[in-house]
Amino acid sequence: MTGPARPTRGTRTPGAKRAPGATQALGWSLASTAFSRLGTVGIGIVLARVLGPESFGTYAVAFVALMAILSFNELGVSLAIVRWPGDPKLIAPTVTTISVAGSVALCVAGWIAAPLYTAALGDAGATDVVRLLLLTVVIDGAVSTPAALLQRTFRQDKRAVADQANVWVGAVVSVVLALVGFGPMSLALGRLAGSSVAAVLFLVFSPLPYRFGFDRGQARALLAFGLPLAGASIVVFAVGYADQLIVGGMLGSTALGFYVLACNLAAWPTSLFSTPLRGVAPAAFARVQHDPAGRSDALLSVLGVLAAVTIPVCFLLAGAAPALVSFVYGEQWLPAAAALVWLGLLSIFRILFELVYDYIVVLGFSRTILGVNVWWLAALVPAVIGGAAVAGIAGAALAQVVVAAVVVLPIYLWRLHKAGVDARQVLRRTALPLAGGLLAGAGAFVLTRVIPMPVVGLVASGLFTVGVIALLLLRDRRALGRLREFGRGREVQPAEVATA
Repeated sequence: MTGPARPTRGTRTPGAKRAPGATQALGWSLASTAFSRLGTVGIGIVLARVLGPESFGTYAVAFVALMAILSFNELGVSLAIVRWPGDPKLIAPTVTTISVAGSVALCVAGWIAAPLYTAALGDAGATDVVRLLLLTVVIDGAVSTPAALLQRTFRQDKRAVADQANVWVGAVVSVVLALVGFGPMSLALGRLAGSSVAAVLFLVFSPLPYRFGFDRGQARALLAFGLPLAGASIVVFAVGYADQLIVGGMLGSTALGFYVLACNLAAWPTSLFSTPLRGVAPAAFARVQHDPAGRSDALLSVLGVLAAVTIPVCFLLAGAAPALVSFVYGEQWLPAAAALVWLGLLSIFRILFELVYDYIVVLGFSRTILGVNVWWLAALVPAVIGGAAVAGIAGAALAQVVVAAVVVLPIYLWRLHKAGVDARQVLRRTALPLAGGLLAGAGAFVLTRVIPMPVVGLVASGLFTVGVIALLLLRDRRALGRLREFGRGREVQPAEVATA
């Protein structure tokens, strides 16, 4: 008698579902990020034009406070679910309890401190906006466990639905309320509405039932794991937002509005180019992490392509800053261009630092990241204070470029040298893209000032920059081919990277 047939390897029984994998999850994550960025940029343009610098600055004061609290909101314990070696069902109730309790406590503390914070930043009228936004802190903490469970199970498809609902519901509510005259409160109400809808979806999509519980032994282990991460997150937040806090405190909320808008524009190259490439880089580095020559080759290959694409675009932002700000946001926002000139150049350093961060983390040198950020923050605060005092928002932006070039870059190059990467090779790989960037920036500067119609000048500058990028990539075809091999997941043999 013949037994029941068994499915052969590589086949699935009828009705069975294939578990989502990391590649599929990455695809969903990148698509969701790109779509969210598109929506955020478009809605941001509409809101900036409707609200104007003063109201937008008031919201910026509140938003910085929100980001500060969210950086360590659930005390870092939700990440333990992603890395937990056993069944996450065992710790999920305790994680939920810690997350909610911590979020409520932070929300109450922020509510009490809001008047002091807004007074320090020179905009007492932002107090109510800050307090309303703080309600999203509780929502974020309440759904941190379901969100982490979706990440653990590679269900970025479901997470993408929740994230998109957050972006688009918030955007529609904000625009409608802004048009009927709610001012900066429209942005806070929109964010609260989007967060609420996303929270419901996270609860619906959660792989496990939503439950509270508390195990003292688990709580100690979770806090021991999470609190150092929360502390590191505070330092990273301070590096990312210290300039905005200083600008708001020294120059007022309207100047902060101009500065934040310039920051948003300067972030375009990172969002459009760096983020997708960073999706490939960690996998490439991890595949050759035990091969010193191979991993150095991988870093230099990714660096060559990334620099060729992003450096000219960053110089384009700097060279065309006045025309770009005026065309996209309107004449009333033109003062933001003074900061954009330098923040566009700062993006070059940030993109490079993010790539080196990925490389160092894959090699297991996580403590280096915290040390770099501590030194970065220590140099950044006095530099930005001095720059803002001398030259306003332009001085604050220039101070960041100086700190990145003089303090942070040498530290990262030294760390790469310790990891077996020749710093001279890194500089050689970026030399030609820097020359191309200078050419693109100079072309944008001239074209946007010689051509009387801003849109024509911007289009001409963009086409000129695309030509520069194409030439750089054509000259570095080998690195581009290596990057494609990494993206397809092929095992590739290390080879000497061309330094020409």
